[in-house]
Amino acid sequence: MSQSIGTRGQLAFLSLPAVAFTTAMIAFPFAYTVWFSLHEFSFGAKPKLNLGMNYIEMLQDGEFWNGLKITLVLYVLSLVLQLVLGTYVALLLHGSKKLSGIVRTLMISPFVLPPVVVGMMWLVVLDPSIGAANYLLQSVGLPRSDWLASPTWVIATVAMIDTWQWTPYVALIVLGGLQSLPPNVYEAAQIDGATRWKTFWRITLPLLMPTLVTAAILRSVDLLRFFDIIYITTQGGPGNASNTLNIYGFRKGFELFEIGYASALMITLSAIVLGAVMVLTQARKRVAW
Repeated sequence: MSQSIGTRGQLAFLSLPAVAFTTAMIAFPFAYTVWFSLHEFSFGAKPKLNLGMNYIEMLQDGEFWNGLKITLVLYVLSLVLQLVLGTYVALLLHGSKKLSGIVRTLMISPFVLPPVVVGMMWLVVLDPSIGAANYLLQSVGLPRSDWLASPTWVIATVAMIDTWQWTPYVALIVLGGLQSLPPNVYEAAQIDGATRWKTFWRITLPLLMPTLVTAAILRSVDLLRFFDIIYITTQGGPGNASNTLNIYGFRKGFELFEIGYASALMITLSAIVLGAVMVLTQARKRVAW
């Protein structure tokens, strides 16, 4: 027993530098951002303490509320699409023995592509003049679309791009959950004559809920702070139609140099992400089996 305690103490001591470094890398930037958010500060000027006036200004800022709405709409739309399609792809991969390893690799490869590559690729595909997307629409008799240049369709289009990239990631997580389900439950359902739909709805889906909530937690962190694909494809446009909180904070901080206000926006966004993760974590505890 004493030897085991001594070994644990040595491991804790050896891991202390890594823990301290990681904590410093997270805690210091966060604390510094909080400090900035409590000051009126622009590049070239001395910080002036304003005791939360940035947050009061933010609550009175119509662009903040517009960015919050766009962030939440994009989050919900993308998350639902990725969970539904990811589950469907996982079921196909799990149930099909004919798909070769190469096919499976190709199906899950989009999420390993850099965001810059994905954004530039879809800019070409969705180009209103020469893009393949409008060519396909016209070939089946449908009208052309402006896609990313349309205030009406830009959010749905960005959600589609992100879904194309990250559905395979969700499918990979769900596939792992499917492979861990107890086979005896399915054997009993087959003996009872349950159809595929009833088996999925009453057995597979309830047993997969912890896995699906885990996938939702992982994707929520990225979706609520959506930045890269939007910045590459629309930069918040057309107008402010895709101006999420992250894009708005970037504009305030690095284009208008309002560092204090931008910091307040980022702290608020961090609180939203943390809140969503906490809610989903509690949900996962409730559906655990």
